[in-house]
Amino acid sequence: MSLTQVFASVGFALIAVSALLQIIRLFGRKDAPDPASHWLLAVAAFLLLAELVMRSIQVSFIALTSTYESLVFYAAIVILLVVGFRLQKKLPYSQAAAFGATMVAIILMAVASSPLIPKDALPPIPALRSGWLILHVSFSFIGEAFFVVSFVASILFLSTKDGDRRLAMDRITYTSVAIGYVFFTAGALAFGAIWAEQAWGRWWSWDPKETWALVSWLVYTIYLHVRITMKRKDSLPSIIAVAGFLCTVFTFFGVNYLLSGLHSYG
Repeated sequence: MSLTQVFASVGFALIAVSALLQIIRLFGRKDAPDPASHWLLAVAAFLLLAELVMRSIQVSFIALTSTYESLVFYAAIVILLVVGFRLQKKLPYSQAAAFGATMVAIILMAVASSPLIPKDALPPIPALRSGWLILHVSFSFIGEAFFVVSFVASILFLSTKDGDRRLAMDRITYTSVAIGYVFFTAGALAFGAIWAEQAWGRWWSWDPKETWALVSWLVYTIYLHVRITMKRKDSLPSIIAVAGFLCTVFTFFGVNYLLSGLHSYG
């Protein structure tokens, strides 16, 4: 087992231990968050990002061009957001929301660890050797990491009838979508179009992944319209946020394995 694989394995294990501590606290029915789980996540994020740095050195390019590398980066950003959520003071803290996002990171790492996902650190093809590609991928996944938080908060909103809890989950969902929307717009649409023009000679080609990224963006645009312009704070915005996240999941996994196109190598 290489050093990079050790980093990934230890990082994955730390995320799992953190999830276990969060479960114990949740079932313990204690209001205060546990004092250790977020620090375990911080170390895990460091190890996952360190793995990507080492892979980057091996291939002489930023290691964000394969499915495995994308999953590791995605998981690392999600758990960094959980750490930030735990340490911030402006939004109401929810142990359940933090646990839900942690579980999403575990799922991402479990998929990355699957034998179905190639893990070799290989130099990217010439079309992928672009700084715009790195901006496209990194900003897209940072945006989607915020959407993970909004997804979990929306599920919690829909699963309770307590007014105060719904208000707290609505604030978390709205804040996460508002921030994630900026990153996703820049990464998936703006930087993606610039890279596409440089790599393929056209800004837009209606490739399946481009199309589904646009669908995801439109769903979150509808969310913001409903939440800001229509000032809805009932179940509708949360339902839309859940639908938006499911669209991003299909954009990444469904398009990769069910549809063929210019992004099939990703």
